[in-house]
Amino acid sequence: MPRRGARKRLKFRADDVCSERVTVADYANSDPAVVKSGRVKKAVANAVQQEVKSLCGLEASCVPTEEVLSVSGESCDSSDEMDTKESINGRAARKKKSKRHKDAEGGGGEEYPIDIWLLLASYIRPEDIVRFSLICKKAWTVTCTAAFWTRLYRRHYSLDAYLPLRLRPESMEKLHCLRACVIRSLFHMYEPFAARLSRNPAIPDSTPSTLKNSRCLLFWCKKIVGNRQEAMWEFNFKFKKQSPRLKSKCCKGLQPPIQYEEVHTNPDQDCCLLQITTFNFIFVPIVMGMTFTLFSISVSTDMRHHRVRLVFQDAPVRNGKKPRVEQGVQVVLDPVHSVRLLDWWHPQYPFSPKA
Repeated sequence: MPRRGARKRLKFRADDVCSERVTVADYANSDPAVVKSGRVKKAVANAVQQEVKSLCGLEASCVPTEEVLSVSGESCDSSDEMDTKESINGRAARKKKSKRHKDAEGGGGEEYPIDIWLLLASYIRPEDIVRFSLICKKAWTVTCTAAFWTRLYRRHYSLDAYLPLRLRPESMEKLHCLRACVIRSLFHMYEPFAARLSRNPAIPDSTPSTLKNSRCLLFWCKKIVGNRQEAMWEFNFKFKKQSPRLKSKCCKGLQPPIQYEEVHTNPDQDCCLLQITTFNFIFVPIVMGMTFTLFSISVSTDMRHHRVRLVFQDAPVRNGKKPRVEQGVQVVLDPVHSVRLLDWWHPQYPFSPKA
């Protein structure tokens, strides 16, 4: 007895090629038992095509119908072999494609020696150093070397530039803080960098927000005698900005190689100087060691100058929370002549000659 539920496999018959027995169902809903691949056999399609051509008068074949049927009957077995070969070829093509994809992911491209990157670095503009270092790891390693920073300094050095003693050529032979000294010297000698500083106004258009949660390291004031009959007073606050890795609580960033640590040493890294000039002397309480939480610039009471308010607290203020003025130390400077924020590379930023 036949197995219950077994599907009887139908065999292809050559008599089915006649046009009277070809139905729409043979093309739309072909039985998988008849056609493995779910499509009409190639032999059946060829036979129907020959009959359509003969009916329409388009290059009717001279071969008798019996020969066509016999050829189609023989080719039905070969079509199964062709389907098998097509499936094998398809699997092989997929394997080649996946292997090609893995090779592309694994390590495509060329790896050049570091000497070539050092040679290319001789043609990089100072403002393109960051873009150059992001090309690959070897390009970044080149920007960490002492040779790179020494060549950059010599390329842009000018005899006409007035440089502090620490930034002169005889002092640039030291490896200690070499990178920081070259960057400082570029703001004296390189015209695009110097032009950026000349565009800064005496009073900023908007209140600087980069000093929030910075720690005050130093504070001093001095008397300025200028062209005016009355002297002005300059109040300086040195801050150290909050490190980005502490803000996002992420791991330590990319560090330079050990042999170049001395080149990248910079005691003033992430430091800036807030310089406020007033027309009168104003008593300022001790704020060193405290955290800077609020900075506002408004119009003075005489409506002719500006008024600056600074708030310092013992602990940083979390994001999204407003600082409580009553819990901190408030410093009000009024009237104010100018407000300047100097980064560590600014020519007027005070740095130690021993750096």
